[in-house]
Formats: sequence, C-alpha cells, structure tokens
Amino acid sequence: MQRRVIGSFEGRDVEEVVLSSREGVRVAIMTYGAAIRDWQVPVGGTLRSVTLGFDDFDSYPKHSPYFGAVAGRVANRTAGAAFMLDGRLHRLVANEGSNHLHGGPRGVGKQVWRIEDHDGASVKLSLESPYGDMGYPGALAIAVRYRLTGHRLEITFTADPSCRTPVNLVQHNYFNLMGRGDVLDHRLKIEAGAYTPVGEGQVATGAILPVDGTSYDFRTEKTLRDGDGEPLSFDHNLVLDTRRDRAQPAAILTAPDGSLSLRLFTDQPGIQVYNGWKLNVPALGLAGARYEAFGGVCLEDQNFPGSLNHAHFPNPFVEPGAPYRHRCAIEIG
Repeated sequence: MQRRVIGSFEGRDVEEVVLSSREGVRVAIMTYGAAIRDWQVPVGGTLRSVTLGFDDFDSYPKHSPYFGAVAGRVANRTAGAAFMLDGRLHRLVANEGSNHLHGGPRGVGKQVWRIEDHDGASVKLSLESPYGDMGYPGALAIAVRYRLTGHRLEITFTADPSCRTPVNLVQHNYFNLMGRGDVLDHRLKIEAGAYTPVGEGQVATGAILPVDGTSYDFRTEKTLRDGDGEPLSFDHNLVLDTRRDRAQPAAILTAPDGSLSLRLFTDQPGIQVYNGWKLNVPALGLAGARYEAFGGVCLEDQNFPGSLNHAHFPNPFVEPGAPYRHRCAIEIG
C-alpha cells in the first residue's frame, strides 16, 4: 500500500493512497474531494487507465470538471439554488447561473478530506461539513470507504446530520474503457424504463416519463450514437426499475473492442448518464491524454436530481437517528 503527499490546498497537505489487488488492479485515491485520481486495469499485459484524471494535483483545482470526486452535499442541480424544508426557505450558493450544482463552488468534492484508516485493499476518508456550509442546514459528518477486491471496487457512503437536511452523494468518475479517444462507440445497457426530463438550465421538470421511443432507452445495449451514427449528447437521470434484481448490475458499459466491461451495482433509485459532451479540458490528462468532447462517460448512481423541490421524487432528507447510507460497487475487467 502506498501513501504519499501529492500537493497542498488551502494550506493543507493533499495525500494519496493507492489500493491494489492480486489481479493487478490499481486505484489511486486522494484526499482532495475523496477523488479517484487514477484507476488502472491490466489489459494484454499492460495497465490501462479507465477513468479521466491528471498526473499532477495542481490541475485539479484549476481544471477538473469533478474528475473522480465525491460530489455533494447534494449532487446534480437544484433549481434556483433554494428549497423549502419544514416551512423554511433555505438559500444555497449558486454556481451555475441561478442554480446550485454538485454542492456549490466549495462542495465536498472541492475540500480536503481526512484519511481515517487504510490498508492495501481499502481506505476510509471523512469530512466534517459545518452548519450552514454552502447554505445547507445542519452539520454533516461524512465518510466514504473504498474497498478493492479483485476487479471490484466497493464504495460505501455514510452521512450523519445534526438536524434534518438533504444529502445526495455521488461518485463522479468519467469512464473511458479504451483509455483514449471518445466514448461514443462504447456500448451501454441500463435497467431503466423511465427518465426524469429537464428544462431550462438542465434542471428537472418534476416529470417521470417512459423511455420508450426515446434516445434514453438503454434497456437493450446500444452505443451513444443515434440511428445515423451521429453523436448524442446525454446528461440525464434514468429511473432504475424498482423490481430489478439488485444482485445483478444496474448498468453495463462495454469497450468497443470488447477488451473491458464495467458492471455497476447500486442501491440508489437513479443513474445520471453524462457522456462528456461538454468536455474541453485545457490541461493534459493522465499520461498526456487530451480530454475533449465525449472523452468520458459518467454513470452516477444517485437520488433523482431536483428531489429537494419535487416531493413525489424519492426522499432526499435525512435526520439524526436516520442517517444517509449509500452503497455501490463497480467491476471493471
């Protein structure tokens, strides 16, 4: 197990821990944003990076669009950067026009976490988010544990609040199973028969619609192109089937040449599919890679975006005695 200082942020050391398995998988996790900086999988006798990131730490605060980070307190977009709770209006810090995105300009994915314990196969990181942080009510004690076994990375989130408050933590990896180029010819399958449409500013309208006849229907494996082979731009939440077998993957992503497959297991009700159509990163990525439009695909298992303002969506609020729990596992091999 490796542990080292890779940089500093706001006067604090940023550390990195590398998890490894007997099968040769290596996952580098840093304390800035509790982020996965690099995830390497053996392919044909060499290691291939299957997530987007940077070799140096300094590029993260300057250029990272949440590469590998834990986004929150509430991931995705909250319309108008405000919500009602127990008859009181809470105003959040807007950081995407008038809306609040991924916990605000200093969300948990842009802070330095603390390493609680670690060994060669797992690491636990924690963060104390104080009362009023980015406008959220209550203090929040957050922890995430990464555990690597073979080709499987298990991720467990917990968050204990001091009072009733919303939480929706998301692991924001950008996957590219080829390591380079675009992801348009990756094949994707998701057990989701509905989606939540968005309106102006990409905020949820509150509707839940069937995927039948839309480009959001991934129940049968397909690429991220339309019927004419043109790129499709995705940044939408898919509603996972409630009666699906949780022992089976909710989503499967396969490399164009079949060299690798990703299987995502989750206890969450939705998955955000974002295929990186807005990417245009000015800094060089891992091993000098250039990250341009469609360079990676995010599969963010989550509560529905907009759940703070749409009461019929799954409940995002937690309270003392009923804390936040979220488990997922990702297998790549």
